[in-house]
Amino acid sequence: MTIQRRRPFGQKYAFVVVAVVFLALLASAGMRATPGVLMLPLGRAFGWSRDDISSAAAVGILLYGLMGPFAAALMQRFGIKRVLLIALTVMAAAAASSALMTRPWHLLLTWGLFSGAGTGCVAVVLGATVVGRWFSTHRGLMMGLLTASTATGTLIFLPGLAAIAEYAGWRPVVLTIAAVCALLLPLVLWLMPERPADIGLTRYGAEPNEPADAGAPSGNLFALTLGTLHRASKSGVFWLLFATFFVCGFTTNGLIGTHFIALCGDHGIPEVRAAGVLAMMGVCDLIGTTLSGWLTDRFDPRKLLFVYYALRGLSLMYLPYSDFSFYSLSLFGVFYGLDWIATVPPTLRLTTDAFGERDAPVVFGWVVAGHQVGAATAAFMAGVLRVQLGSYLTPFVIAGATGVVAAFLALRIQRRDTSSMPLTPAGESA
Repeated sequence: MTIQRRRPFGQKYAFVVVAVVFLALLASAGMRATPGVLMLPLGRAFGWSRDDISSAAAVGILLYGLMGPFAAALMQRFGIKRVLLIALTVMAAAAASSALMTRPWHLLLTWGLFSGAGTGCVAVVLGATVVGRWFSTHRGLMMGLLTASTATGTLIFLPGLAAIAEYAGWRPVVLTIAAVCALLLPLVLWLMPERPADIGLTRYGAEPNEPADAGAPSGNLFALTLGTLHRASKSGVFWLLFATFFVCGFTTNGLIGTHFIALCGDHGIPEVRAAGVLAMMGVCDLIGTTLSGWLTDRFDPRKLLFVYYALRGLSLMYLPYSDFSFYSLSLFGVFYGLDWIATVPPTLRLTTDAFGERDAPVVFGWVVAGHQVGAATAAFMAGVLRVQLGSYLTPFVIAGATGVVAAFLALRIQRRDTSSMPLTPAGESA
């Protein structure tokens, strides 16, 4: 017999859960941004090359993306709370132990392997799983808010961590991240029930006759994750979602996130000023992505994606031809920031529509993996073309063109596919 532990606020306790997850996502975003802060201090302290440090960061980014679908399956099988507690523990331990590192492989182990695995579980798939489990209405708005925490976390942590690194060195930086992750553990343990039913509630906004959460699926974890991918890959909807989110990563983290400061440097813009534009993008992203979630609850998500990708593509084509004045960069920063990851709420909505609430988190995890592949592709492509051609014009035009193509692909995504039936095979326990 399950003892229900009631909490305050009634059905609105779902917003307490969202607040806890928002804080966890802030910490994860801060940890993912830390290698950029550590690059110069570690080089000065140990004489390590940029290649050594960036290789560890690359491993972390790769694992961060690839962990998504497996993290979703882990949450379905073992519970959101348990997975989140373990992930935060791994993150805290990785950051704290890195204070003792003296060799490049120590950096690879802590800020590559363990950091990537931990933050990969505290990422956008966590938000998708929580929103699906705790909300029947306002899902787009809640997903927009949780997605925006990525940019917000970077905005909050980067200036502070950079100041710590400048005045106190790199060790206080890693210990600060470790402390933040550790402080979240009792908060998650205390305030985050596994399901609404555990505290005598239903999902926020649920109708009286709405069925309860079906519970955890059975079977082998890897079979569940890879099997879901195999079945989803038979649907054209999956590949359209994967392709458009590939372009999302290609045009954001991979291109702007990696090469924007270098592009500005080519036009005589100091690094601090260029970084300020990126910080402004982060502020605008918090507004834009939350607003995108609100719009997703009210309008056709395919049309929203069409607008987002088309405007993003055109803005990328415009940037290399601009005069890089204060006003031009400010205009681009505000406009692009509002559109930075506004694609996430409508993409999740379409994934849920097509594949059902049970399988949507795992399928969405694979779609998010496509985002990271796109980001890695653009980061490499733009660097190579810059060296070969002497400017960033061609990679930015290519990226802009992919945005326009993604806009039209988004219109082809079906709201209801034959895959809208649950992907769980017949005979497997629900």
